Amino acid sequence: MKKRVTLTFPKRSVHMPVTYRLAKDFNVAANIIRAQVAPNQIGTLVVELSGDIDQLDAALDWLRSQDIGISTASREILIDEDLCVHCGLCTGVCPTEALSLDPQTFRLNFGRSRCIVCEQCIPTCPVQAISTNL
Repeated sequence: MKKRVTLTFPKRSVHMPVTYRLAKDFNVAANIIRAQVAPNQIGTLVVELSGDIDQLDAALDWLRSQDIGISTASREILIDEDLCVHCGLCTGVCPTEALSLDPQTFRLNFGRSRCIVCEQCIPTCPVQAISTNL
């Protein structure tokens, strides 16, 4: 089973080897999608956790016991078709190729199922046609 979550670390916990502990203690793989972690600051980590459902639940309980905030990553990328000029700049930064230009029409295609909501496309869009739902 897979779950995408956002972990919020208190200042005192950013140095904790969380992904190591998830793998070693709970047999849960953590695919890091985005990280903003620095010493003496609140940190955030967007991860996709993979493992047995019982192990995932135990891992999430352990994270909560360490005062690490957990929220399910229900965000998704939205593209305003009225604003989009189909320039293709966003396709160059999309790591999963969820954004691509149709070779026939040169219109932007968005493969939502491939999107990992890394948000790299948002600042790249010159007309601000890309955003998230939250």
